[in-house]
Amino acid sequence: MIQDIFPKHLDNHYENTAPQEKDTVFLFEGNKVMGRLEGESVLYPDYRTFAEHAGCKMQFIYLFSIDGQRFFLAMAGGEPEKGSFLGEMADSEVHAQKEELLPGYVFIGVNVFRNAKPREVSFAAITAYHLYGWYRDNRFCGRCGRPLAHSDKERMLRCTSCGNMVFPKICPAVIVGITDGDRILLTKYAGRSYKNYALVAGYTEIGETLEQTVEREVLEEVGLHVKNIRYYKSQPWALSGSLLAGFYCELDGSSTIKLQEEELSVGVWVHADELDTQDDGVSLTREMISKFAKEHRRV
Repeated sequence: MIQDIFPKHLDNHYENTAPQEKDTVFLFEGNKVMGRLEGESVLYPDYRTFAEHAGCKMQFIYLFSIDGQRFFLAMAGGEPEKGSFLGEMADSEVHAQKEELLPGYVFIGVNVFRNAKPREVSFAAITAYHLYGWYRDNRFCGRCGRPLAHSDKERMLRCTSCGNMVFPKICPAVIVGITDGDRILLTKYAGRSYKNYALVAGYTEIGETLEQTVEREVLEEVGLHVKNIRYYKSQPWALSGSLLAGFYCELDGSSTIKLQEEELSVGVWVHADELDTQDDGVSLTREMISKFAKEHRRV
């Protein structure tokens, strides 16, 4: 999966430090990141490039390092410009101004990480996107409404008025492989840009265990009851700010699908012999479907 970058290692320990010339810088606008496509690779600007063209306009926040390569987040004036919250891109004045900052670099949709090389840089980019969303959405204290200030000791925002502390948001969620013998239930999302087959998924609610989330989401989205819920593995998924927990479970009772149409456009039972989904080395969903296919194919 995307986070499997061994023997390289992500060190997410926060440092109160300034960027140096060769440090990599991520600049996001909505769901796009500034970079340059070269074959299968996405090249991201280093701090020297920013310093030459736009350094005085930016605040740089240390993110993390991978085997000594340091990564920073660039934000103009420390805040996202108008347009960030609506995802205004190519036709927006904000976007045009940003493109002019760094010659040779353009804004690319963050989904490019699925296929871009090298893997560790793609993982760095999508993890940076998670933190970008957190910094963008937490400018004011949710307790008293005053501005939040960056801590110089840890990755935390503190209200200088009431002392409230805000840490990066991580949402627990489940991915569910519902099986019935040599069949697995595949779904497609309704109204989303991702059009490939997926598995039933959903966020854990207040007061729920992960296993209860599995039961509830399956019943809500496809109208089925399940049993023998078994944990598989987890994955950080920055596009939704989630920590995904993968589970397999077995059908318990009727296999008639009752689709929750506002969430899903397709729900279908597929035999292992009919599955052609390959593990893309990126997502937990694809790995779980591929694993089931390999273990249950008859041919």
